[in-house]
Amino acid sequence: MAVIGFIGLGNMGGPMAANLVTAGHEVHGFDLVPAALEAATAAGVTVADSAAAAVRDAEFVITMLPSGKHVLGLYADLLAAAKADALFIDSSTIDVADARQAAEAAATAGFPALDAPVSGGVGGAAAGTLTFMVGGGDADFERAKPVLDIMGGKVIHCGQAGAGQAAKICNNMLLGITMIGTCEAFVLGEKLGLTHRALFDVMAVSSGQSWSVTTYAPVPEVVPASPANRDYQPGFAVPLMLKDLDLAKNAAEANAVYTELGKQAAELYRRFSENGGSGLDFSAIINDIRERSK
Repeated sequence: MAVIGFIGLGNMGGPMAANLVTAGHEVHGFDLVPAALEAATAAGVTVADSAAAAVRDAEFVITMLPSGKHVLGLYADLLAAAKADALFIDSSTIDVADARQAAEAAATAGFPALDAPVSGGVGGAAAGTLTFMVGGGDADFERAKPVLDIMGGKVIHCGQAGAGQAAKICNNMLLGITMIGTCEAFVLGEKLGLTHRALFDVMAVSSGQSWSVTTYAPVPEVVPASPANRDYQPGFAVPLMLKDLDLAKNAAEANAVYTELGKQAAELYRRFSENGGSGLDFSAIINDIRERSK
């Protein structure tokens, strides 16, 4: 079993670290939030006094942080503290350029590194069924895969440094677009007198089928996993979707790619977030569509 340093023990990182402990690994963790440290301690994580202390004896260093600036800022301390040949795995969702810069910083300091953002939300983190999209070298990927397999149901090597982040933002741009379209279809169906069940039963087996319909339908009582069954308590909160859509928008602009629907999705989620939606699941945008359809 490995010694693993885990930095960032929040809604996603906490359950991920707990799964590593359950699998028998020795996990040393750190977070700035006391409540996160308390929950991690209860799950069997050995809490350190600092991020640097958490990684000092680690064979693997996993980070799950809010943004690229946090990753790049922290890497300076972690790279100075880590033992030789520790493998750095960043599971934060950040800009592709920031991911490549982090990998370069690790390589300059003599450490292998992977970017490995995830899809699957808090439920997937708790269940150990996340999808990992991984960028980095082949040998480093193979070394990390047994650890990632504990936390994920699928671990996909997408290419070299930054490729994991690239896959993540492309996927989530499409997710944001399809969820808005799904919500619009359900609201139109309501106006036309269709029940949610009738429309779901059609779309789930027809050409309108998508993950947003069959797994995460934004209306209650048609699929078990839908946050609509729980008053839209977030599995994937609106600010996180907006963050990913903005990352995709920035990447598209930097690479001269026309992504009109992605840009519009970002603006719709920005408006929803600023008008009371920030504490809800991203599928709750159906309520904004209903309100504007009166």
